[in-house]
Amino acid sequence: MTRADEDFVKYLAPTPFIDSDNQKIVEYARSVTRGDSSAVQSAIRLFYAVRDDIRYDPYGVRLDLAHLKASYTLQVRRGYCVAKAALLAAASRAVGIPSRLGFADVRNHLTTPRLKASMGTDLFVYHGYTELFLNGRWVKATPAFNRSLCERFNVKPLDFDGVHDSVFQPHDLNGNRHMEYVRDHGTFADVPLDDIIESFKGHYPHVVVESVLVDEGDFEDEARPL
Repeated sequence: MTRADEDFVKYLAPTPFIDSDNQKIVEYARSVTRGDSSAVQSAIRLFYAVRDDIRYDPYGVRLDLAHLKASYTLQVRRGYCVAKAALLAAASRAVGIPSRLGFADVRNHLTTPRLKASMGTDLFVYHGYTELFLNGRWVKATPAFNRSLCERFNVKPLDFDGVHDSVFQPHDLNGNRHMEYVRDHGTFADVPLDDIIESFKGHYPHVVVESVLVDEGDFEDEARPL
């Protein structure tokens, strides 16, 4: 086995956060992809399942292993971008698709007033997405926002075809600014929790380190198109 092969193995192996060997993860991934004839078809189905089965929820996010583990997100059926990206990565590895996590700072021009007030900014650091290795190349997949939330914001839900990168659009359906990528942090085989916590400390010093937003809330109910 070459060094390149050894490095690649880590994108198929379970990790503390991407617990692709968890029985519930395995069952979920197999049920979604049952009958698929190709890795691309399985990747597409897993993307849409995680996008819409798991509700995007930025409230009460806790930065620890117990609450960011893929199996926990599957259990509670809600989570923020990093949690959903980890779940897609875990489900993909469970059916033999290499996966890794990518992170970028993004400016969300369609955040809700309450969320912006809680964070003190519309800059979301270490936004998480998934990259899947399909047909010999890495393809970006962003399962963060479920369809019903996008409809509330008047934003087209992100699609994924297994070939082209699925990343946030710069504008909503009315032409208003939606999402701006500010800084790229690269890709990782697992959630870089220490890096995320340090970045949160620098950008959101007014919040408790263990929790991004301690308040509970209904983000989808708050969402209103501009």
